[in-house]
Amino acid sequence: MSVPQLSDEDVRTDQSTRQAKLKWVIVVAEELPAGRAVNAAACMAAAVGRAMPELLGPDGRDGSGSGHPGLPWAGCSILAAGPQALRELRAKAAEKDDLFLVDMPGQAQTSRVYDEYLDSLAGTKTEDLDYLAVSLVGPRNKVSRLIGKLPLLR
Repeated sequence: MSVPQLSDEDVRTDQSTRQAKLKWVIVVAEELPAGRAVNAAACMAAAVGRAMPELLGPDGRDGSGSGHPGLPWAGCSILAAGPQALRELRAKAAEKDDLFLVDMPGQAQTSRVYDEYLDSLAGTKTEDLDYLAVSLVGPRNKVSRLIGKLPLLR
């Protein structure tokens, strides 16, 4: 697993997100209440933004001259999956070298102190983690094959 390197040709702010070579999805546990699902998606988006700042388009100005920070030019679909599908998706994605994977284990939402989260994570084997969400960024065809026909989060 690594951060995909984007060339200038890959970053196309003049094309539809459906034409982008890169695909970004966040898959959230379907049973999460809305607030926790949004929290999981936002936290993982922050991690993706830090690792891949080139995903953000340029800042813009509205007709009044007010500035607006750049948003992801490739878009980001928020999908839903059950616990077993999330676990399998994460495992398959972790085997791919050209995908960037961010995950949110359950401990991330139950720990109030980050160091406690890290301690809990360190004491739990990968196969024993319960995932609340998984984010994937990579070549469109590879991400699409992994997510299959997962539905949009509703």
